[in-house]
Amino acid sequence: MKPEKVSAEIRWPRRIITPADAVRYLDAVGYCLLFPIKALALPSLYYAMARRQFITWDRHAVKLWDWKAQLPLKRRAFYAKYFKGRGTFISLRMLPQFLAMRESAASADDAEKFFAAGTISREARTIWEALARLGPLPTLELRHACEMESVAGNKRFKKAMLELQTRLLVVHSGAEQETASWPSGRFDLTSRAFPRETALAGKIAPNAARVAIAGKYLKWHPPAAPRLLARIFGWSKEEAVAACHGNTTS
Repeated sequence: MKPEKVSAEIRWPRRIITPADAVRYLDAVGYCLLFPIKALALPSLYYAMARRQFITWDRHAVKLWDWKAQLPLKRRAFYAKYFKGRGTFISLRMLPQFLAMRESAASADDAEKFFAAGTISREARTIWEALARLGPLPTLELRHACEMESVAGNKRFKKAMLELQTRLLVVHSGAEQETASWPSGRFDLTSRAFPRETALAGKIAPNAARVAIAGKYLKWHPPAAPRLLARIFGWSKEEAVAACHGNTTS
């Protein structure tokens, strides 16, 4: 028998208009994409605002582009390129579970430990250490601090930044106008931007975190099968089944 098709989007009772609306939505759903992605069965904040899945550069998109910088800066939500390397919001209520699930409850001076364990690359360690030493930085300043200003260096920088974001070690934290074009993203270490959530994550076992994350997904997408959650969250089949049934596995 074929599994039920899961609708990615959530029909929220009212359109999202203000940042406060967005935070309430995030607290309810736990995590979502910035914009809809056809191959990823996750809700998006854009859909909750515009009530459509096709994306245009409209007033909703303009507003979202500002919120992805301002909500983390004001410590109201977490934003990074997470799910499949795409823009993702995580509520502060769920951030400890995600950090625990990724085993990323790090302190600012843990870069060498993560590198020695093979968890991050050399370039990612360089970026981490620069942020730890200099504080939050916009993109061009951070590239300069890491000596990754050449074309080849920029490629290494982008790859390492994505690596740090998909491990939830780095967060978008505002934007700065560094050139005449689009404002540059400003980045900070998650442990410094969200110390309370990082501390809480250190007290949560990864299996318990998976149960909480799966529970939030199943609340809004009850027909979802474990294999779908495994695909979305990058879990093994056994981890997804245990998370869906609330079992304890390590």
